[in-house]
Amino acid sequence: MAKEDLAQLEGKVVDVAAGGIYKIQLENEVEIIARLCGKMRRFNIRVVVGDRVTVGVSPYDPTNGLILYRHK
Repeated sequence: MAKEDLAQLEGKVVDVAAGGIYKIQLENEVEIIARLCGKMRRFNIRVVVGDRVTVGVSPYDPTNGLILYRHK
């Protein structure tokens, strides 16, 4: 599935686990598991607890996501 097909939601990082896994709390108080997209890994963009992020969520599995953007 391409990034254009994902639903983009806003959220906040609440926990960082091993292996590049992040727990994100969305604006509607739902928590999902997310990982960094390839460009964020390539350019070494750091995401820490408390950051606001944009998450792409698949309509087929709404419990997993892909962190697309870290807001400043």
